[in-house]
Amino acid sequence: MLRSETPARSGNVLRITPGLPIALRMILIVALLLDAAFGEPRWLWNRLPHPAVLMGRLVGWCDARFNRDGALKLKGSLVAAGLALTGLALGWLIHLVPDHGVIEALAVAILVAQKSLVEHVRAVATALRRSIPEGRQAVAMIVGRDTAEMTGPDISRAAIESAAENLSDGVVAPVFWYLVLGLPGILAYKLVNTADSMIGHLTPRYKDFGWASARLDDVLNLIPARLTALLIALTHGWLDPKPILRDAPKHRSPNAGWPESALAPVLNVALSGPRSYHGVHRHYPWVWPEGRRDPGPDDIDAAADALWRVWAALLAVAVLVALT
Repeated sequence: MLRSETPARSGNVLRITPGLPIALRMILIVALLLDAAFGEPRWLWNRLPHPAVLMGRLVGWCDARFNRDGALKLKGSLVAAGLALTGLALGWLIHLVPDHGVIEALAVAILVAQKSLVEHVRAVATALRRSIPEGRQAVAMIVGRDTAEMTGPDISRAAIESAAENLSDGVVAPVFWYLVLGLPGILAYKLVNTADSMIGHLTPRYKDFGWASARLDDVLNLIPARLTALLIALTHGWLDPKPILRDAPKHRSPNAGWPESALAPVLNVALSGPRSYHGVHRHYPWVWPEGRRDPGPDDIDAAADALWRVWAALLAVAVLVALT
């Protein structure tokens, strides 16, 4: 959903008006290209706080302020709703700025983390080619599981899984919610997603307070996760839905299994499986168990290439939206 000087409304949903100037209808195209070209420039974010950092500070403040003194599930539910409403309101205010969409395009480019994701994934492949210890250090930057005892295939599998999950959470979902609700939608989604990553854990501190944030994030990712799986499959010519439908429900997450179950067969690599969290060994079922269980750096690079294929498909969608 793109900007208009005189937006037409139907219910609570802003819609693209016919005849909208082409410059404003190309915001998503510009944003995707800006992110692909520049990613996360260090010279900028070393001087200014990144929006993701600001979102994290807001969630952290809510945690410190409200995660105490009982009624934690109710308080957490109000926090989750408040964060979503904050994103909607902030996006609407920015949308009203008469700048021909410049701020909006920059904001969307910052919030769609395609190039940064690819760089982090490829960094694992580069490090793993040097040594196992370096590979462990690199993959520890993008996964939450224990890495100290990882073998080469373990490192590769973790990087590929992270690529699949973050493609859905960090690229497809923001684009989806931008197309549905514009800048308010993408900001609301990113705030809820940030809250889920910080407080949506089944730990004694967060199992009640973070419950609503985790559930709301699950709901917001229901369609994007399945759309990501579809885009991965289609951009690789994989037309058999049976393995995806078979393996996705096995995942411990209601959404993460979908992009993983699509990426695994196109790479012919078995994903998920045994791993360790906080010293506890978990025997998760394999995704695409028919695949190879000894992936290496080349498979990580292939996963990074898959990210760009999906990005190209999203760009094509953005072009179609601009032309309608």
